[in-house]
This record gives sequence, C-alpha cells and structure tokens, in this order.
Amino acid sequence: MAFFSSGSRVLVEILTRMQSAERPMPVDHTFFEFGSIRYHVEASVSDPENVFLSISTPSLSHEATPSSSGGLPELTLQETRKTYGRFAEIVEPPREGYVLTLKLNFSGLTRQKDRVKAINQVSLLQSVVLSSQLTDVLGSPGSSGTMRLVYNQREPFFVSRTADETINAIFPMRFRDDTDLAIATSFFQELQDVGNSFARAPKCSWSPIPPPELRGENVQHLTTNGGFVSFGVLSRHVRGKRAAKTAWILLNFQSYVKYHIKCTRSHVQSRMRERLETLTEAVQNARLRGTNSDDKKRSSQVVKKGSKRRRLISLAKASKKLHKGFRAVLDKIMKRLRQRIRVKGLDRLRRQFRCRCFAVPRLPAPPRTRSRSRKEHRYHKLAE
Repeated sequence: MAFFSSGSRVLVEILTRMQSAERPMPVDHTFFEFGSIRYHVEASVSDPENVFLSISTPSLSHEATPSSSGGLPELTLQETRKTYGRFAEIVEPPREGYVLTLKLNFSGLTRQKDRVKAINQVSLLQSVVLSSQLTDVLGSPGSSGTMRLVYNQREPFFVSRTADETINAIFPMRFRDDTDLAIATSFFQELQDVGNSFARAPKCSWSPIPPPELRGENVQHLTTNGGFVSFGVLSRHVRGKRAAKTAWILLNFQSYVKYHIKCTRSHVQSRMRERLETLTEAVQNARLRGTNSDDKKRSSQVVKKGSKRRRLISLAKASKKLHKGFRAVLDKIMKRLRQRIRVKGLDRLRRQFRCRCFAVPRLPAPPRTRSRSRKEHRYHKLAE
C-alpha cells in the first residue's frame, strides 16, 4: 500500500521563509489541510526567535484517555514532548479553538542542516498527534467491543476488539459514481484474494453487508454502497516505530482507495483514447487504400474501354477497306460487261469486205437515276 506523505508542505514553506529572511517579519497564517486539520502560525517582530504553532485535529474517539487539561490524551502529549523536546515547548492551556500549541525556538540549532531537519519534523505534527491517539486505542488493553473513530466527518471507521485481544479495523466504503463503485468492487475482491495468500500479511476481508462486529450500531453509519473492508491488526503492528506508521496507514486507507480508483479510471480512459486513435488511424488508412484501389480500377476500366474503342475503330476501318475493295472489284466487272465484245480477226474482215453484217450491236446504257430524281421547277416571274 502506498504510504502517503504525512508532512505539511505549507508549514515547511512558511517556517523556511521565516528562517531565511534577513529581517524579522510579523507572521500570522491560518490554513487547513486534509479537510479537518487547521493550523495557525504566529510570530512577532519584537520576539522573532519564538514561533507559536497551534493545531486543531478531530478527536478520533471520546473514549480515549483524556488529559488533565481537557485537550489531547496524555499519551499524545508525552509523544509530542519526546519528538519535539529539543526545540519546542507545549504551551498550556492551548490557544482558543485549538487542541495543542507549541512554542518553537530554532536558535539552539546552529547548523543549517539541523534546522531543516527540525522544520521537517514540525511538519509531521498532525501525524504524530493522530497516530498517537490511534496507537493508544489499538495498543491499550481494554474490554471487548467496537469503537467508532472519526478522522473525516463523512467517512468514519470502526475498531473492534474481541475477547482474545484480536483487533479488526472496519471501513465502510461509500462512492458517488457508479464507475468508481465498479472499480472499487473489483479492487476489494482482488485485495481479499491476494492479501490472504500471504501468511505474514494481516487478514483482509470484504463483504457487501455489515460484518457481525457492527451489530447494534446506528443504521446511518452502516448505510453504504461499496460494502465493508476489514483488516486484522496484529500485535507487532502496534509496537515500537511500526505503531505510528500503522496508525497513519489506517487513517488514510479510505483516501488511498479513492486515489487508487481515480488513477485506475484515468489509466483506463487514457488506454481507451489510445485505442480509439489506433482504430481511427486504421479506418483512415483503409479509406486511403480504398480510394487508391478505386482509382486503379477506374484507370484500368478506362484503359479497357480505350482498348475496346481502339479495337472497334480498327474493325470499322478494316470493314471499310473490305467494302471499298469489293466495290472496286464489282466496278471492274461492270466495266468489262459494258465494253464491246471483241473477236479476233473481226476488224480485219470488216476492213476488207466493208460489210456491216458483222456489226456488233451496242448495249443500251443504263438509265441514270439522278435525271429521274430531278424535279423541274417552274418559277413564276413576279410582276414588277
């Protein structure tokens, strides 16, 4: 699981700017982080070395051990003194509207490296406060039962403890979008299957209905559309340095799920866009190939048509030539028929005897159709 950074970037920027300033300047900043965590940074020109940092966090459980001042539990105050004792003091009572106020003084840290490290530790204040509260709830022995913890007003979760000191963290999951709900359901099922396959991993389960540990709780707190995710917290998870990390992961599990779903959704959408682009390119290439093939077909059809026309023209020319040849042959035959019949020696006999008995009659010439077809037109002269 991803470990979200628990440091405040805004707080680091403000404190770094104050330490690097050449002249002391008044500071009065109020800002919010993680929805319900409020910070207030205050410093004056008359006392620039002391910086007052106040923080307001939601109380995870009213059943935790209260402090004498009525603010944070005693375990949280002890953890804060242990972490920031070198350069910070707890101001009692805290500023109005806040649960904890620290007076920071970095003048004792001469090296710049130590000051940067101290500023980064101060940025983890809200993690220290919340993790110590949850560690107190998980680590302190108590009676069996279920405790409702509120880190985010819209998304509370439950911690149940059985008689055999088994601790389970139960998270009701709610989603506004149906697409996010579908992705989350598959994610929870995969998390359940993969998580239970490791022997040293905490037990994980998902159910669309409330588990038996939540019987008797308010129905309003159990109304969900994403089911219930349960994690088993082992004893080694709440000891030593692991306790703060375990508490921070449990506090931000619901935020991690939403972050994972949004990343998955954006990844799916980007893959769909890439797939759409590839399909569009394929369709465009197919269209271009189709137009090229159509052009080729048209050109081949034009060539075929041209060749057919050429063949027809050549056949027509050949038929004309044949027709002309036949006409020439027929004309020659007709001319021969129309000529006189010549007999050898006949002209000599005619000259000798001067006899017309051997005269060869002439064939009458064929009538001309043009003369018959002509029409005589008589024009009447107009009177002047």
